[in-house]
Amino acid sequence: MAPKYKDGGVLVSFSGKWISWMHTVAAYAAFLGALVVGMLVSPSILTLPVDRSNSWRRQLHYRKIVENEYYGYPQEWFPSVSATIGDRYPERSVFQLFIAITSGPRFALVLLWYLLTARPGATLPKFIAGVGIFRTITCGGWTYVTSTDDHGWHDIFMISYLVATIPWTLGCLALSPPNPKAVYSRKVMAGLFFGTLVPLVYFFIQHKVHRVPGAYTIYAFFEWALVLFDVGFDAVTAMDFEGFELVVKDVKGHSKGNNQVEDAMLEKEKDKPLGKVFGSDFLWSESIDAAADVYNGFVFWSILTSLGLCVWYFPLWHMGISGYEAMVMSSISPFLLSISPLRSLVLKNLRVVHLLSLSGLVAYLIKDPAYRLFTVGFGVWMGCLTWSAVWYSHRNQPARLETKILAWTLGLVASTVAKFAFWTSNPIWPIVHAENGGWNKLGLALAVLAVLRSTRRSSGNWGEAQPRNDPKGSSILTALGVAGLTFGMHSMLSDSSTMISWVWDGYPVRGPLAVPHGSYTIFAMGAGLMFGIFYEEAARTWTLYGIGSISAAILTLYSNWFGYYGALVLAFYLMAIAPTILHSAARHSPAITFGFGFLLYNFMVLANVWVVAYAFVPGGPLMREHTDWVMTAMMLQIGAGIFSATPAGKTRSKSKSKHSFAPQRLRSNYVYILGVLQLLSVSIAYLRFPTYDYKPYHPDQRLVTAGIWTIHFSLDNDMWSSERRMRDVIKELEIDVIGLLESDLQRVIMGNRDTTQFLAEDLGMYVDYGPGPDKHTWGSALLSKFPILNSTHHLLPSPVGELAPAIHATLDMYGEHVDVVVFHSGQEEDPEDRRLQTEYLSKLMGDSPRPLILLSYLVTRPKEGNYNTYVSEKSQMKDIDETDWDRWCEYILYKGLRRTGYARVSRSTITDTEIQVGKFVVGDPEGSGERLDEQSMPEGLRFPALFRGEGVRGHRYHVFDEPRLNDSTTIGTF
Repeated sequence: MAPKYKDGGVLVSFSGKWISWMHTVAAYAAFLGALVVGMLVSPSILTLPVDRSNSWRRQLHYRKIVENEYYGYPQEWFPSVSATIGDRYPERSVFQLFIAITSGPRFALVLLWYLLTARPGATLPKFIAGVGIFRTITCGGWTYVTSTDDHGWHDIFMISYLVATIPWTLGCLALSPPNPKAVYSRKVMAGLFFGTLVPLVYFFIQHKVHRVPGAYTIYAFFEWALVLFDVGFDAVTAMDFEGFELVVKDVKGHSKGNNQVEDAMLEKEKDKPLGKVFGSDFLWSESIDAAADVYNGFVFWSILTSLGLCVWYFPLWHMGISGYEAMVMSSISPFLLSISPLRSLVLKNLRVVHLLSLSGLVAYLIKDPAYRLFTVGFGVWMGCLTWSAVWYSHRNQPARLETKILAWTLGLVASTVAKFAFWTSNPIWPIVHAENGGWNKLGLALAVLAVLRSTRRSSGNWGEAQPRNDPKGSSILTALGVAGLTFGMHSMLSDSSTMISWVWDGYPVRGPLAVPHGSYTIFAMGAGLMFGIFYEEAARTWTLYGIGSISAAILTLYSNWFGYYGALVLAFYLMAIAPTILHSAARHSPAITFGFGFLLYNFMVLANVWVVAYAFVPGGPLMREHTDWVMTAMMLQIGAGIFSATPAGKTRSKSKSKHSFAPQRLRSNYVYILGVLQLLSVSIAYLRFPTYDYKPYHPDQRLVTAGIWTIHFSLDNDMWSSERRMRDVIKELEIDVIGLLESDLQRVIMGNRDTTQFLAEDLGMYVDYGPGPDKHTWGSALLSKFPILNSTHHLLPSPVGELAPAIHATLDMYGEHVDVVVFHSGQEEDPEDRRLQTEYLSKLMGDSPRPLILLSYLVTRPKEGNYNTYVSEKSQMKDIDETDWDRWCEYILYKGLRRTGYARVSRSTITDTEIQVGKFVVGDPEGSGERLDEQSMPEGLRFPALFRGEGVRGHRYHVFDEPRLNDSTTIGTF
């Protein structure tokens, strides 16, 4: 194999394709070798063999790797990749051996690919080479650090590897040399890889959520297919490396030849938008500038979305209009730009104005809620003034204007990703601090640095100023467009789970879940923005507007997957049209387009509240339950903005050939930032995916501890986010099933939050969010340690007052089906509503043939009025403690279970309502009802001693000063 060249210096030479083949063979040997060893069981071995010494051990070993947390052999008969290559000998050893052998060819493959695709001044080949090395190292990480060794680091390496696969695949496709066969094969492998993800996720959810027997085996086949396609994708390089010859010479020194190969295909695409982006140079200074701009956008959206939360605190505690609602109008500051001297002052001092807007981040240091609200309002006032002035100042520089629009829109994406990571809470909001999950100090420090960086004087090449004698359209119509766009982005896209809650319809799951499908919403947002930037002319067409309007109607009218498809299209459209509307708005007087636009946006925000708060606001009944009107108004406003922007947009499109738009490397920086945000969202979805292996606190006693709590929209008495304090007391009370009322936070005024996500994931509970924000209630939610087999959402009769939500769920409690109803009655001021609701709910409970627990807010006194219908022959329900006369709102009723205890726990400063808790034994007869001393009860049936006496953190047993324990109860019957 050593040719005898005349110089005698060549020891060995071979084609570069053998690097690819060595990598492919070793990688397949690692995975398939482990699979063969793990599956080395013939059909005859699956019956009891005569010689049990070795064969039966192999059979048990096979059955271990096909077994999962729900099923084993024969329902599941094919192992997953992770089970095969995991901790068991000898599969793990086989896998690790061949992965070690693969590492050498792998590093060589990455090097050869870089040499093949590198071009002078091109950044993408360097980036992809770095990604390739990173993937190789992280592969070694999850191979040699198993979940048993260190679960945390194993997950970090695995997630990093999976996330890096996306840019590696897309980058290799973009850099493919002009080899038609290799390009086709690479596209096929990539298509199969990404296409396999859809059924993979589907069958994983069927296994994990629906617990379908055999689903994990099908999932395993798709998981193995991913491995084959992943390795096969890199195997295609054998076709590209045929032109390489690797030579080893026996000489001293190093030979540096010009081995760079021009990427003819990318050269061919250089005049296309994406080709310009990926073919541009890379400068770290410009990337830092882009990151600073996007962070400024993130800060703006963080402050703006916190304003409603701070305003909401006051009418919430005043139980009506408080006067502080006027702070909603903090965003109309751009009206000041109509004053010429003031406009000039702002434009000349943008750094100062921008720094003043950061007061919204400093607000967390202020303890008094009113002063904190004023500080946040000032931050919003200055933030809206800043961004309006920034856009207006760059009206004649389309390049720079585009980067500022990208920064603002990507800031929203960043805010949504941050909320996805922090369970729908923003870590720099003024309602959080270090003790309840806030990252305020870090957020403020980065904000100051970002403002200083982005407002420094720059001599960069932004292209020539374009003449502005082309048609501009109507400033009033443009302001309508700004209003509709801003409201749509804020109300629908500021949290990835908002539209998912719109289409949620209970169990069994028939639609998207907040995790992992929130990442789908974020992906649609990013895809829409890129479409609007690269294909602006197509984005502003009436055809796409019609599609966007239809998608808004689908989201409003339909539930489950079909409704969510409308949500994804709407997310895409709102982000796609943003560059068009903002480009148009910047060319008019900022006082009109942004001042009047933000004023109209504020009216839309109020309308979004009036549809549910109609009982408490003037003129509210006109807007009662009319979310459809709000959505229609939003789309009509956006349509007005498009109508005004169309003439200018056409002129701008024609001028692109004459005037330099944003240098493509600047645009590429924002594309890369979007890519990072998308990868973060995928990683977050992976990390947050529920385990669904939840267990009750006392399974040995077949005990269920049930509670009811009105959580006051997760804002405590001092205007701090309260979910972590709620988590602590629920965990310490060992509650297995809890109903939460006043829990629907998915509105602008409430921060578009969902407390149940944090509680369910941290406490290890299944969750039913309840009727969504499009159902116009204040919310009711159910969290359960027991699997939720079925749940139905009810809107009880409410002809006059606010709607009364209820969840009727069937839970699997220790193998027995038990119903749980969570219900919030109407207000005291509407007696006819409450009477009709009582009749409805009593019939619903009486018709259930199963044991049932009612966790409720009834608005009645014991043994008076509607109480005698709830506890009656019709409902068949019993009061958990008829002798407790000091009740008005919260009640626990039950039937078909043995009650063993009842307690009332004080609220501390979390909310305005106590926690009521009852203990029941499933499967036992109801018994005698004798009240017992705690010492005579088994320890597992007792209430925690932590809350006796003074209790902990303001929570203690009150009213009775201790729990009431019973063998059962016969009191309070019909």
